Amino acid sequence: MKNFLKLGILSILAAVVFIGCGVASIYNVSKSPIEVKITEEKVYAAIKRAGYKKGWLVRQIKPGLAKATINLRSHQAVVEIPYTASAFSINYKSSLNLRHDSVKGTIHSNYNGWIQNLEQEINFELDSLLK
Repeated sequence: MKNFLKLGILSILAAVVFIGCGVASIYNVSKSPIEVKITEEKVYAAIKRAGYKKGWLVRQIKPGLAKATINLRSHQAVVEIPYTASAFSINYKSSLNLRHDSVKGTIHSNYNGWIQNLEQEINFELDSLLK
């Protein structure tokens, strides 16, 4: 009976751990500084190239604002990327099949990796303009 009780408690604990597994707070990029002196048009071009390299479809909504979408298997993430000649941000807009919880501000942890990869690639593209 004791073993059965221990097994039951362990099963419940494991279920609680696995249910929450893979969910994290949404990662947004806020006003990441651009160290090079370039125009807004060149910033957008760098964002577009970076997105393309990482599998994102980037479209300009208006000067100073881009929208990027990534589709992987049955998942989709959409972000807005406001930018100036001196900074850019990446903000969550919407998603499909990524367990987004607007009340808790959480999403599937893979999303954060996609955003961090996009941010790194944008910075790489911007840094390459120094050369």
